[in-house]
Amino acid sequence: KLMTLNEKVGQLNQYNGDWDAAKGPITKDDEKQQQIRDGLVGSLLNIRGLQHTTQLQKEAMKSRLKIPLLFGQDVIHGYFITFPIPLAEAASWDIPAIELAARVAGTEAAAGGIHWTFAPMVDIARDPRWGRIMEGAGEDTYLGSLIAAARVRGFQGKGIGNTDAVMACAKHFAAYGAAVAGRDYNSVSMGLPEFWNVYLPPFKAAADAGAATFMNSFNDLNGIPATGNAYLQREILKRKWNFKGFVVSDWGSVGEMINHGYAKDNYDAALKAITAGSDMDMESRSYKNHLAQLVKDKKVPLALVNDAVKRILKKKFEMGLFDDPYKFSNAAREKAAMKNPAHMQAARDMAKKSIVLLKNENKILPLSKNIKTVAMIGPVVKLVRENLGFWSTEWPDSNSIVSQWEGIKNRLGPDSKLVYAQGCGFTDTSRAGFAEAIAAAEQADVVIMSMGEHRAMSGEAKSRSNIHLPGVQEDLIKAIHATGKPVVVLINAGRPLIFNWTADHVPAIVYTWWLGHQAGNAIADVLFGDYNPSGKLPATFPRTEGQIPIYYNYFNTGRPAQNENDVNYVSAYIDLQNSPKYAFGYGLSYTSFEYSNLKISRTAITKKESIKVSFTLKNTGSMAGEEVAQLYIRDKVGSIVRP
Repeated sequence: KLMTLNEKVGQLNQYNGDWDAAKGPITKDDEKQQQIRDGLVGSLLNIRGLQHTTQLQKEAMKSRLKIPLLFGQDVIHGYFITFPIPLAEAASWDIPAIELAARVAGTEAAAGGIHWTFAPMVDIARDPRWGRIMEGAGEDTYLGSLIAAARVRGFQGKGIGNTDAVMACAKHFAAYGAAVAGRDYNSVSMGLPEFWNVYLPPFKAAADAGAATFMNSFNDLNGIPATGNAYLQREILKRKWNFKGFVVSDWGSVGEMINHGYAKDNYDAALKAITAGSDMDMESRSYKNHLAQLVKDKKVPLALVNDAVKRILKKKFEMGLFDDPYKFSNAAREKAAMKNPAHMQAARDMAKKSIVLLKNENKILPLSKNIKTVAMIGPVVKLVRENLGFWSTEWPDSNSIVSQWEGIKNRLGPDSKLVYAQGCGFTDTSRAGFAEAIAAAEQADVVIMSMGEHRAMSGEAKSRSNIHLPGVQEDLIKAIHATGKPVVVLINAGRPLIFNWTADHVPAIVYTWWLGHQAGNAIADVLFGDYNPSGKLPATFPRTEGQIPIYYNYFNTGRPAQNENDVNYVSAYIDLQNSPKYAFGYGLSYTSFEYSNLKISRTAITKKESIKVSFTLKNTGSMAGEEVAQLYIRDKVGSIVRP
């Protein structure tokens, strides 16, 4: 009631904090600082560290009503300490471990003066060409829903307002992962059954877990941009789900409705966004420049603005920022969080659980720590920061990142020798380094090749039409394999890749994704048997791009293929086997497991009853190991076809 219209609009305005590579995030724009003092800014993103957050909060305290700022940051898979990329974490199928990873990230971010993370991303992704598949939990709605809720719980801890918690933000609402042709920011067209059954449940799970905020998405859904989509934001989220938090646009997405051809100009874009239920404008300045005028022109009811402002102010009250704007500014807490050994141990535990063993012929793995000579070959072996993957928070100190070379070197016995050759870069077309690599391999008892895509080849705006191993990497693998030496290939990536020759010929393959700070140690834990890998794929790996979109829970069709090679007037390709290269849920172990004594408690149920399925699981191998037990069910006859 005390606020002017301009001050209300200010709460709906979010700016980026300008980035200076040498000094970190600062706000160079004096006009922004004056707007903060005038109470015309509600939130800033990309401001981190106590020095900067405290400085800017002091500017906000000079405003007439002293309304505190919210500081947001893309804390996607770690803050001070980087955990595996989210898709890799999903490969663990370990919900408590994933929740702990978010708990650590939330604790560290809060200690750094951050109030709000733009995570978790809960988009279902069935197209590995889409770069942002790395940021979510993969293709499965049920697994994705469990992980969405776990990450919200982890970020928000015992509740927002605690100094070890940040506000979570479920994104991108909605169906962004279904962008046509896997091209980022592209359109989405789908029917309501698929939308409600596949893409919405993880968002509902995040809302039910108490996610403080939602972020809308860049895409249009059936012709309506998500930012201006009242069906998504008002009808589903705020009315049907009774969501009490607020919705933030994605970067500039309010103004981008002009590019979509849905809004005439920023005045029209602001009108459509606020009407549809988008509460905070991230960086498009459409609200700042036009919303007050829209109210004066009687195009936007003041009640809509008030509702958006109340939602944002409520979160600031719940965070405790009105009681103490600096409650997240504590130098001792920040220092302790940066150096917490328990956090690093959690990162190592998460990393080794994220690794998927794809192949292990003749039980090459685990390796002996007393091997006489090991050759390490490939573009990733000695890299450091690249192990963090995309969407990692950059800090100047990289000493705590364990490279793969370092991790394996530290695990070998004192009499073992480790030799190195790069062989090629990520995207090289030259084979100039092959001779050196072959020479290194020929003197070794085993060769470890670390291959894959560069960390910047997957992530936002990193769509790829060709998801084969890039450059001449597979040619290098062929050359080393030809030496006759035992070869173990590590594949570092942010998405499912295609590497058919390697899959068919190399005896041992380990999918390592991008594992974060503890990558080298975690990989060594698995290669040398200190940890028996238990990861399972959270996304289907295609044989070729022509199979995409690809996922396990497809409809049967009226003419299903009867076997792997059936092409006789059935739903199949005539030039390709019907199966994927690696199926969803696939992953090997150093031991073997036997399932037996499968029982089902009853053969029919009413709507309110349940069925109990039980079985005996036995480790029939020689090593202790963990097994992700997976149960798949289907409705054999339904009112609509079911997967």
